[in-house]
Amino acid sequence: MSERRVVLYFSWSRPEEIAAPLTVIDNRFPALFESRRMLYPRYEAFSRVDQFDQGIGGFLDHIQKPNFTAFTQFAEDITKHPAPAIERMGDDGVVREINDALLRDVDTLIIISLDSLRTRQMPTSDEVEAIRRFLSHPDHVLFVCPHHDIGDVNGLPEDKHQPRQEQEFYHHGDRTIPPQQRFGGFARSLLAELDVPVENQFGLHPRLDASGAPWPFHAEHALDRWQLLRQVEAFNAHPHLPHLARLGAAVSKLEVLVRQQVDPNAPPHPFNQTGLKEFDALLQSTPGTFEGTLLVSDATLWSSTAGGVQQLETFWSNVLQRSAAN
Repeated sequence: MSERRVVLYFSWSRPEEIAAPLTVIDNRFPALFESRRMLYPRYEAFSRVDQFDQGIGGFLDHIQKPNFTAFTQFAEDITKHPAPAIERMGDDGVVREINDALLRDVDTLIIISLDSLRTRQMPTSDEVEAIRRFLSHPDHVLFVCPHHDIGDVNGLPEDKHQPRQEQEFYHHGDRTIPPQQRFGGFARSLLAELDVPVENQFGLHPRLDASGAPWPFHAEHALDRWQLLRQVEAFNAHPHLPHLARLGAAVSKLEVLVRQQVDPNAPPHPFNQTGLKEFDALLQSTPGTFEGTLLVSDATLWSSTAGGVQQLETFWSNVLQRSAAN
């Protein structure tokens, strides 16, 4: 049993995500009926239209949020405490900010930043100060977890937009993802406010072995003060993962704990066309940046639906049963 207490915080506005027009395929989650169509027969258990919302809300309720159920149940089994999953804004339209009351007795905060950039989610100044106070405790760990940023064409001439998006689309190979799907605005804003700016760039296809299992990552074990990577050799096989690019002060304030290989057999992508073969997959604050520890990872590190669950459970156990940092 562990005495750790964890909160999983989804930084999206559910009403704004659900309100995205289905006539526009970019920058939104799929509707449940679209997932059923594209992945038939995987989700036919949700085919009863009288029982299941077939829109984006149904996708969030029956596909997206359940991806994280295994972690919250695992956390409750390990810690013997509830592991609440809190939405920043639910159907009631009430914003549930990160504050001292939410963080009372919590030592592990995981922010799942699956909020669409178009919804412009960002922390208030009070939230930033509450998180700074949280990070002022040496025993506290904060994970900030955006997802991919696929199809960003800012700075490209208009005639290059579609070719670039097609290139990214064929590289990751997931037909359920639209040409442009940009997540992580809350994460980016929070990290910038903490003076460790990071951008979750691209949706890179990670290397897998012949069976489709995750390829072993390259870890800097000497930097792993909490021993989070003990007996962990890989994460998961999600087909589109971001490169966590450190900007400005983050270059010196965040160190790279894990690098993953891009699939060398995947169609070309602008990232590996520059000669890069690995992307930064897990970052950690350097000693002295905060009293506590800030880590930046992909949101799917806490999801059970992309393979590698045994490895992930070892990682989760290391997080939840950690002792004092070295």
